[in-house]
Amino acid sequence: MMHSKSESDITSSAPSSPSRSPKRLVYYVQSPSRDSSHDGDKSLSMHATPNFNSPMESPSHPSFGRHSRNSSASRFSGIFRSSSGRKMSSRKRNDKGWPECSVILEEGNYDEFDADNGKTLTRRCQALMAFLGFLLLFTVFCLIIWGAARNFEPQITLRSLTVNNLYVGSGADFTGVPTKMLNLNGTLRISIYNPATFYGIHLSSPSVDLIYSDIVVATGKLQRYYQARRTHKNAVIVIEGTKIPLYGAGSTLAVTTGGPVQIPLTLSFVLVSNGDVVGKLVTTKHRTSVTCPVNVDSTVNSPMKFSKNNCTFT
Repeated sequence: MMHSKSESDITSSAPSSPSRSPKRLVYYVQSPSRDSSHDGDKSLSMHATPNFNSPMESPSHPSFGRHSRNSSASRFSGIFRSSSGRKMSSRKRNDKGWPECSVILEEGNYDEFDADNGKTLTRRCQALMAFLGFLLLFTVFCLIIWGAARNFEPQITLRSLTVNNLYVGSGADFTGVPTKMLNLNGTLRISIYNPATFYGIHLSSPSVDLIYSDIVVATGKLQRYYQARRTHKNAVIVIEGTKIPLYGAGSTLAVTTGGPVQIPLTLSFVLVSNGDVVGKLVTTKHRTSVTCPVNVDSTVNSPMKFSKNNCTFT
C-alpha cells in the first residue's frame, strides 16, 4: 500500500540530492560597446552571460530560432543607420543589452540588368537587320529600274539638209600658203523621239560636222535641252564654215570661179542623252553616233532628203 508523501517530506528530501542542484557558473563576454565606438572611447563593456547545463538551454539552439537570430544579428557596435539614412538612437537596445540594427536587404535581382542588356542588344540587331534589308531591297529595285531604262534609247530621224551658201575659190591660209578655200552655210533638221514611259531625258550634241576628205568644212552644235517622256521634238541645227583651207584635198575638186559646185560630203554627229530615272541616284546615258553621206550642189537651194538606208546609227 502506497502512501503519498507529504509536502514536508518533499521539502526535507530536496537538499539531500546534491546532483540535482549544481552550482550555476557565470562567465563574461567582452565586446566593444556602441557608445564607446561612437564617442571615440576605447573602453570595453562587459556583459554577463549565464552558463547553461544543456544545449537545449543555450540561446543558439534552433528551438530558440528567433531569439538566437536576434541576439547574434544584433552583435554590432558603432553608428547604425536606417534604410532612409538617419542615425539610429544609441539608447535602443534589445533584452540582452546589445544595440539593435536593421537587416540590410539585397538591392535586387541582377538578372534584370542582364535581361535589359539582352533586350537592348536584340533591338539594335533588329534595327540593323531592318536597315540592311531596306538597303538591299532598294538596291535591287534601283538595278531593275536601271536595267529597264537602258532599253529606252532615243530615236533619231534625219529630216533634211538645206545649203544656203556654198563657194569654193582660191586663197591662202593664215600662214600665207596658197590653197583652195571653201565657204558653206546650211541648216540641218532632225526629229527626236523619247520612248521612255516614266522619265524625261536631257539631249545635246557637242559637234555636228560636214566632212570633206577627212577635213571638217562646216560645223554646228545642238544646245542641251530637256525632253519629256513619250514626246517628239524637232531640232534645227545651223552648220557653217568660213574660209576653210582644203590644201591637198582641193586638187581633186574641179571648180570654176563663180561656177556651180558639186561636192560629196559626210554628215557626222553624236547625240548624247541623259535620263534621271530615280532622281540623281539612278541615271541612264546613251550615245548615238549618226553618219550619213550627202552630195551638195550649189545650184540647188531646196532641202535635201536623207535616205534611211544610207545612214548609219550606232
